[in-house]
Amino acid sequence: METESEPYVRLSTLRQLHQVVADLNTARSLADTLQTVADGVVAGLNYELACVNLVRPDGDLVVAAFAGSSAAEALITGRVGSRSSWERRLSMASAWGDLRFIPHTEGWVLMEDDVPQWHTDGPAPRFEDEWHPHDRLYAPMYASGSGRELLGVISVDRPRNGRHPGPWGQEALQMYASQSAIAISNARLRSNMQRALVRLEREQQALRASEESFRQAFEYAPSGMAIAEMGGDQHGRLLRTNDALCRLLGRPAAAMRRYSFADLVHPEDIGTLLRTSAEGGRAELRLGRRDGTYVWVSLRNSVVADAADGPRFLLTHVEDIEERKRHELQLAHRASHDALTGLPNSAELRSRLSARLCERPAAHAAVDQAAGYGGGYESGRDGGYETGRESGYPGHDAGQDPGHSGYDSGHSGQPGHSGYEVSPYEHEHEHGFGFEPAGGVGPYDHHVHTVAPSGGDIDDGTKGLAVLFCDLDGFKSINDRFGHHTGDAVLIEVARRLTTGVRDGDTVARLGGDEFVVLADGLGAADAADLAVRLRNAIIPPIRVDGRAVRVGASFGIGWAECGMTVEEVLNSADQRMYVEKRSRAKVHRRAG
Repeated sequence: METESEPYVRLSTLRQLHQVVADLNTARSLADTLQTVADGVVAGLNYELACVNLVRPDGDLVVAAFAGSSAAEALITGRVGSRSSWERRLSMASAWGDLRFIPHTEGWVLMEDDVPQWHTDGPAPRFEDEWHPHDRLYAPMYASGSGRELLGVISVDRPRNGRHPGPWGQEALQMYASQSAIAISNARLRSNMQRALVRLEREQQALRASEESFRQAFEYAPSGMAIAEMGGDQHGRLLRTNDALCRLLGRPAAAMRRYSFADLVHPEDIGTLLRTSAEGGRAELRLGRRDGTYVWVSLRNSVVADAADGPRFLLTHVEDIEERKRHELQLAHRASHDALTGLPNSAELRSRLSARLCERPAAHAAVDQAAGYGGGYESGRDGGYETGRESGYPGHDAGQDPGHSGYDSGHSGQPGHSGYEVSPYEHEHEHGFGFEPAGGVGPYDHHVHTVAPSGGDIDDGTKGLAVLFCDLDGFKSINDRFGHHTGDAVLIEVARRLTTGVRDGDTVARLGGDEFVVLADGLGAADAADLAVRLRNAIIPPIRVDGRAVRVGASFGIGWAECGMTVEEVLNSADQRMYVEKRSRAKVHRRAG
């Protein structure tokens, strides 16, 4: 996987990883699953070679799948390494989380053990994190549960960028190994279930034996299982649930029999459930717990049929994927937010601003507004600044814990928060991972056209989307005099002060360096000017870092977003106004440090 500095992980890389993880659940047999695991490392994690070593019933590990080299595959597939040799390797290796790494400088002692391996000679590394052909990186796969039973080991070699994986690459490989372990366990479970279902079609005597096998596989499955009625007035009603599903949803088995999945699914996911076919259907949706919360699950359906009477009941496998969804959200958050301040980054700022703009010029939007199409803003969105602190900018959030989890929605840029804007859609997704849809461009769609005050600095009563471009004054001298540690602390504190100085729903983003941008909707010209003054005054007080008080100033330029403009035009307009304002102010007012 390419080396990328966090949190700027390219979305294409995330999509690639998401795709190979999703592919793990498409294989129909254990052999297909193992080969899919190896292929996914090469296709999604960007290693040239990948090997899956599976634990056999006797405890030794056999090379069950290989990807990346047909010559190596022919040489070592099917070869067995003893459990003791594997345990020796994993114990002597350096721990990277759950990963295990053995550098080439220490691996020479393993050349004579019986673990199958494929490597070539190569020159010594030219720099510290360069990959050497004798480096070894292992990703153990453990069964879910407290016992951490070893299912196998993924070994990888020759990253395409020629470097040791960084923190994000290590986390991605570790997460992939965890998902692979689940897929292998599920493949074994599906194989057992399919064999049990085949036996159900046999004669009566064989049927009784297979029913007992099925009962044990159902009851003791590590993931949720349910049997539902098919056909008739009670179609879909749950007839039986295993203990894992009852624990997952926090509901006793007796209570579960009063419901169908349609009664438990999140209202937004009912369409997904109805579109899921009975035979072989798959879906990812949210089911309600007893405490009122929702959990993300993956459903897989199978029809248990009788040769004479047709379908008898529906067997549904329910897998908890809440952790995977949380990882996906965290990775997406890292890709769209600044690592230092926790604010939305430049790409996320442009995305949010783009969602508010369309290609219709402001004049057309005004015509639509006059015709009653909804362009512009209702009076309920006006104001927010006319009465100072009563206008929607109280300071009551200033004491909020900056270390609050970024998994929850909150201020649109406060360090440690997710930074997603409050929108009419946010409460509809409060239990899930939804994103606010972008608007259209026609007069009859849901897009609210953005207009700007036409009077320049004179407030003509129009309310629009203000874009405040902020550049810190005197920050470079702080960096030069006291070092980057002090500079970083100043940036974090400025981000906090900016965030606490705006309303919920406004966006505070960091463009980079000492430049910030504030998006504040529903403001007039006077409102925006008042906001800029109050944010500047919030930044000016001394900032204490390591017992030292430092000061920075701030110059603000106010631009306006308007349909018909591009994102770059909006930002450039605010940037130019900021430089005009910076030049117009006396040096004594901008001096800081």
